[in-house]
Amino acid sequence: MEINQPELDVAPEEGSKMERKRMETSGELIAALDKSAADARAALKETTDEHLETPWKLLARGKVVLEQPRYEMIQDTIHHWAHHRGQMTVYLRLMGAKVPAIYGPSADDNQFI
Repeated sequence: MEINQPELDVAPEEGSKMERKRMETSGELIAALDKSAADARAALKETTDEHLETPWKLLARGKVVLEQPRYEMIQDTIHHWAHHRGQMTVYLRLMGAKVPAIYGPSADDNQFI
């Protein structure tokens, strides 16, 4: 999205037009993830350094919340995902679930040792 679209309004006045399909099975979730990853790879493969230096805007109700070069927005997005992955491991631990190896071995998954 940050490569192919000029902006994203997270709270458009007219309401969101994004399709939200409820997925009932892990197979549906994996297929959606695979499609998203393939779309991202294709967008990255087809872009240029010059395009990644052009501005991208994050809007809320039509007002600019953040405007940065696309490459910075992509980097910030990946960092944001890593933050949420860290939060997820805390919640898993609090619920008594095993924590998977994300960045290497965890106390519950020592397959790398």
